[in-house]
Amino acid sequence: MLRHGGVVPAGPSGGLDPLRAGLALSSTVPLLAWRRWPLGVFVITAVPGVLMTSLGYPVDLLIGPTVAVYLLAASRQRQTPWTARTTAIVAGLFAAYLAAAATAQDGFPALALLHTGMAFAIAWFAGDRTRLRREQMAELRERAARAERDAERERLLAVAEERARIARDLHDSAGHAINVIAVRAGAARLRQDPDRSLLALKDIEELARQTAGEIDQIVGTLRDGSTDHAPAGLASLTTLIAQHTAAGLRVTLDTKGEPTPLTASADQAAYRILQEALTNAAQHGSGSARIELAYMAAAVDLNVTNPVRIGATPREAGGHGLIGMHERATLLGGTLQTCRANGSFRLHARIPYGARRP
Repeated sequence: MLRHGGVVPAGPSGGLDPLRAGLALSSTVPLLAWRRWPLGVFVITAVPGVLMTSLGYPVDLLIGPTVAVYLLAASRQRQTPWTARTTAIVAGLFAAYLAAAATAQDGFPALALLHTGMAFAIAWFAGDRTRLRREQMAELRERAARAERDAERERLLAVAEERARIARDLHDSAGHAINVIAVRAGAARLRQDPDRSLLALKDIEELARQTAGEIDQIVGTLRDGSTDHAPAGLASLTTLIAQHTAAGLRVTLDTKGEPTPLTASADQAAYRILQEALTNAAQHGSGSARIELAYMAAAVDLNVTNPVRIGATPREAGGHGLIGMHERATLLGGTLQTCRANGSFRLHARIPYGARRP
């Protein structure tokens, strides 16, 4: 029969050799537990092979230990260092060598030892390639899962940012319109002049239609990303001032420097900040507001100052207007500060021309 560690030769009487059969089983059965204890399985399978060699059984190739070497190299147990695995294999070969040398009758068993060493080396190389391939596949799966998680996180972040932007736009557009409409409607109700009352009602109608259009644009953007209408910018500042002037707020505008074009997002942010500042001035001020636009080297400075009525408190804590203005400025890399001193409320914002999200 074949002279291999996993094959049991016939005994002298033509039957099986019970001792070798037991040793052969001892070198193969432990392989079932290789996933949990790869190093221990190799040691256990190597012991019967060494015993067979020391007892004089003709063993050129130890099947059990060779398979254990492959499984040991293919295992991914990080708690077992590579030095321990290598030491175990070398020790097993050395023990087999000593056992074979001690029982050799036909000379030194160098060829058999060479065969076993080559088999171990091939098994180790094949197992190591298998381990590397598994680790590469696991890394690819982890990268794919990480990319999916990052994409989901980015999607949720984009949704949150879009919701915040829509909330700011709705607050600024609707809040400004409702405030002006309320003032104009109250004035029309109190005035005795029919012509001026009719003019106030026309202004209310025009502002209501304009605001409805802005809300429709915001909803369209939310629904399908439509950008058919350009958002309001500093070019609409004159109209904004005229609306507040018609509602009774005296607004003065002072521009310094050469007007410089802003990106669409920066232009809209500057306009919305001024819109909310004038709305607050109309609600909490004493009837006047001053706007200063200063075109600097890399940014436009917005300054709005208005006297505050006695007992009036701008919405620094409970309202969303100042929060929205601050978000608009910081999202574009700008700044916004507010303060109240000497009976006046002052807002200062700086918006970069080529504003980009930091």
